[in-house]
Amino acid sequence: MSNQQPEDDFSGLTSFFFYVFLVHPATAWILRPGRFERKKSIMYAIMFLASLAAVKTGLEWNSKLPSHYATLQVTRDSSPLEIKRAYRTLSVQVHPDKNKSPNAAEEFETVKRAYDVLMDMELREVYNKFGQEGIDSNKRFDETQFFIELGIFYLTWGMLSFVLTLGKKSGDAFQWTATGLIVMLVVEIALMTSTTNPVPTSLFPTLTEYEIVWWLHSLFPAFMNGCRSLGSYLYVDLNAQTKMLLLALQEQNKDILLVLRDVQIGVQTVQVTGGSRLAASSAAPSTAEIPVGGGGAIPRVTPTGKIKELQDRLQTSNSNVTAAVNLLKGDGQKSSSLGFYAMIVGYIVVSYVFK
Repeated sequence: MSNQQPEDDFSGLTSFFFYVFLVHPATAWILRPGRFERKKSIMYAIMFLASLAAVKTGLEWNSKLPSHYATLQVTRDSSPLEIKRAYRTLSVQVHPDKNKSPNAAEEFETVKRAYDVLMDMELREVYNKFGQEGIDSNKRFDETQFFIELGIFYLTWGMLSFVLTLGKKSGDAFQWTATGLIVMLVVEIALMTSTTNPVPTSLFPTLTEYEIVWWLHSLFPAFMNGCRSLGSYLYVDLNAQTKMLLLALQEQNKDILLVLRDVQIGVQTVQVTGGSRLAASSAAPSTAEIPVGGGGAIPRVTPTGKIKELQDRLQTSNSNVTAAVNLLKGDGQKSSSLGFYAMIVGYIVVSYVFK
């Protein structure tokens, strides 16, 4: 992203591997069918992901230097006069002549750097958009460059999300992830192209656009893997259910055929042992023709003929069920491990080569 430096990209890559290879399997373990009740499984998984993301992102946030506004104890709306007063008060407190801390010189330099940046309105605007790294690299907002880098960042994550959510078992995970990406994209564009920070100062007095974007980028891997886990857990495989029903119908047809064969054997036995008239009737075709007026004839249904007809219909139905089951057998999860690893390599290339 335009306001990210290589060390931030490395942090994002580390988060990606952390969530994909450690957090996702742990979440899948929580959501394994039969481990907990359905509602409890979902609640535990969400609590686990939210807590882990909060702790991890919070630790990364605390490891960063405080913002210049927080250093001088002023807000984004503070005027130059207020900033100057705050600097004078604070500089006296942290000056090496009075500050006995072993890091006194470093603390004083931090306060001085914050003052120099916030007193210069141009540098202050750069700092709000790109952080201290933007000032160190003499970065300025360029709309064309911004949208190019923005497109690279979101296209990379969009393709990565698509590959990670391949297969029908992912359910609606890609739709949820894509929605999150779109919302994050809209928020970032609004923040970076706006002349003023839309976040109320009363709620977050020192939060800059750069810091908001950092939070969004840091939390997105957790959101994406949460969508993957919950999407897979909530997915209902209609094909598998249809296959089970067809198999059950196939077994039912087989049972009925066996019963009909037993009935047919019983009827034939009765016909053979029932007398000469029944024997003659059984020796004749299963259906006989009854003459009707006009020289025509209609077939007369016999018990064995009717049973034979039912057998033929059930066998035809059984063949259709077998064909339907065979069509569903090869319909598995269509995900490519080669594409998965290719996207990981592509993410690394885009993050560092295109920087």
